[in-house]
Amino acid sequence: MVNGEPMNAVAPRPLWAAVLLAAASGPIMDVGFPELSWWPFTFIGIAVFLISVRGRRPWGAFLVGFVGGMTFYLVQIAWAALFLGPIPLSSLATLESLFVGGGAVLISIAYRVVPSVWSSPLGRLGLLPAVVAGLWTLREAVASVWPYGGFSWARVAESQSQSPFASLFSWIGISGVSFVMVFLVALTLEALLVVSVHSLTRTVLVAGATALIVLVPAYPILLKGTTTVAAVQGAGPAGYFDPHNYGDLLAAQYKATVPLFGRAGIDMVIWPEGASDIDPVAADRAPDEDVAATEFDDVSTRIHAPLLAGTIQQRGSKVYNTSLLWEAGKGAIDHYDKKHPVPFGEYVPNRAIWRSFAPALIDLIGRDYTPGTTDTVFDVNGVIAGIDICFDITDDTVMRDSIRSGAQILVAQTNNADFGHTDESVQQLEIARIRAMELGRTLVNDSTVGTTAIVLPSGKTVSQLPVYKAGYLVEKVPLSTTITPATWLGEPIEQFVSLLGLAGLIVASISTRKRKERQR
Repeated sequence: MVNGEPMNAVAPRPLWAAVLLAAASGPIMDVGFPELSWWPFTFIGIAVFLISVRGRRPWGAFLVGFVGGMTFYLVQIAWAALFLGPIPLSSLATLESLFVGGGAVLISIAYRVVPSVWSSPLGRLGLLPAVVAGLWTLREAVASVWPYGGFSWARVAESQSQSPFASLFSWIGISGVSFVMVFLVALTLEALLVVSVHSLTRTVLVAGATALIVLVPAYPILLKGTTTVAAVQGAGPAGYFDPHNYGDLLAAQYKATVPLFGRAGIDMVIWPEGASDIDPVAADRAPDEDVAATEFDDVSTRIHAPLLAGTIQQRGSKVYNTSLLWEAGKGAIDHYDKKHPVPFGEYVPNRAIWRSFAPALIDLIGRDYTPGTTDTVFDVNGVIAGIDICFDITDDTVMRDSIRSGAQILVAQTNNADFGHTDESVQQLEIARIRAMELGRTLVNDSTVGTTAIVLPSGKTVSQLPVYKAGYLVEKVPLSTTITPATWLGEPIEQFVSLLGLAGLIVASISTRKRKERQR
């Protein structure tokens, strides 16, 4: 209640005030993400955003949501400007903010119609927060897959990799945790600002709901067997615009691996995405390019283990971002082609159309990677390794497919050189940490320049290399074949809560319209 009236019946704060609140919500929310990782701030940012949207009509809600989205994404993905400049950053932030604006419209309508249909305390404290959280999750889900494969970076759950909510990832996945987070915030706002209940009851209600959620233990992972991995960070000139000679990346990676020669007990050697700028299996390579195959063989021979290494391959007219499984004397015995190349980073969709707007910018992206169709696992001497390359780590389907294909360990190969010392590499590492917990697997995150780290299924980092320093990690890590609930239920949960939000909104809107028609 506000002055004795339900909050949704009170005239909303002025639009300018709502816009200011929304503008503040973005940076507040971002503080919860790496590098600061002060995870409670994401909850505060969500609350400020919901308060700014509440009570607004559709166009006002869209404006408020768009502003909140812009202030969030311009800070959260500021690293994108280091690669191609401010125009791609602002374009991506604008696109994502349009989604946020659209989601804000739906949430504002829900705040207006749901309480008018389900006005009981149960409706206000149960159904309304569920509808709001469902609509938020729906917006994240759509933006994660559309257009051009979507941009699933910076979902609110991705701020919780090291919070008390992290145990939920193995049960309900990333979208499920996003839903829970927004539900708790919306519930708290209803309990504190709207529903007329005793203050002690409010406190017990919110605290009890939160405790029930955060005290849920992670799904138990049965560890079965071990493997010893060596992850090598070459720290070579791996950036798209870094000046270097042909073969420099391979040379840097090989040099960083030499200290491992003769070391016993290693089961697999891992090199990052694009570790070799010479394709060791290219059919048309010149004689002096045999150095790549020779050095791949040398690494595998001297360490007595297969090598997993990233390179670029051209097959016919198509170019692929590829990971090879290489064994000495046999060559490439398997390969994985990146399934989720980054639009406007690794390829330009509808190039002719977009080039007409910014030819100089579009022409900077000189080659278009083709999305891969291979499976997502390698059999490394009997150990099934799930392979993903860079942006694949954000793709729910790619990651779950690895586990469904039998992966006992996950290998994330990446190249973060285009983003320098920005937050990008630590944001990506925390997404990888979430995947380790969500899917119940040890995850080896191997980067050209950092952040290279090995993460256990519990989310604990067992070892990590400094950024921009050549080096290696060698660890004996556990394997698992446990299938977490999130592996099978993550997608159905996302669909269920999204449809719950949408269905609640539609039913309440129709009911409200019919009641108004009867009153005429």
